[in-house]
Amino acid sequence: MAKPLILITNDDGIDSPGLAALAAALDGLGDLLIIAPAHQQSGMGRSMPPFYDGRIYEVTIGLDGASWKAYRANVSPAQAVQYGILELADRVPSLAVSGINYGENVGTGVTVSGTVGAAMEAAAHGIPALAVSLQVPDPAMHLNNDASVDFSVAMYFTRYFAERWLRARRPPEVDLLKIDIPAGATRQTPWRLTRLERGAYFRPLKPTRVRLDEEWRLGYEVNRELNLAADSDAAVLSQGIISVTPLTIDITANVRRDTLRALLEDAPADGSASDA
Repeated sequence: MAKPLILITNDDGIDSPGLAALAAALDGLGDLLIIAPAHQQSGMGRSMPPFYDGRIYEVTIGLDGASWKAYRANVSPAQAVQYGILELADRVPSLAVSGINYGENVGTGVTVSGTVGAAMEAAAHGIPALAVSLQVPDPAMHLNNDASVDFSVAMYFTRYFAERWLRARRPPEVDLLKIDIPAGATRQTPWRLTRLERGAYFRPLKPTRVRLDEEWRLGYEVNRELNLAADSDAAVLSQGIISVTPLTIDITANVRRDTLRALLEDAPADGSASDA
């Protein structure tokens, strides 16, 4: 019986220690197909930029003396998944895993995340997927692939959930699992099922430039003033607990259609408030 094919990617780029840690975590669980963007792609979401040329180069990544064949591609994270599935895979992957990301991906801002975007792209192709992120002490570390980050615990839990997601009878309404591991976690750290925090966990910082034509790249910070819902991914992570959030690619609002239709039909055409 053929081993399962596991598609591995990330948004931090082919040189990320988190990608090598992911390969090491899943080594032996199946045949690994590793394809990642050539450069840092954080914040790309599930985008399909037309300006990337799609060139793919075979490379080798390694960790602690072990090495794996991989592909470096001039693509976004979601495009890496597409090229992996459509051009490189010799069979349909049984699982796709995106990560291990530098920094947590929590709250409704997950649609910005290239880590989550890549997993969503795999899910859109009918492939069970995981998006794995490790909290780091400083947002400045999100983009620099800091070699001092210890991925060992994240590797342990990535393997744990990958093994189970491969063999589980997955509910049809769950397309992927988003896993966020707190800084300082150990193998004994508990995990909890959560939902997305509806508030903006990361908030953009106002530019301080003098002229509008000055070059400026928006920064962001963790919103410490946010009142976190107790069962949310952000709240659970803040308690030092691993957050596991089931996600669906169906983003249709969960609302009674007859109720919404009535609201739309009763709404005044001029936009003024209804007497009702």
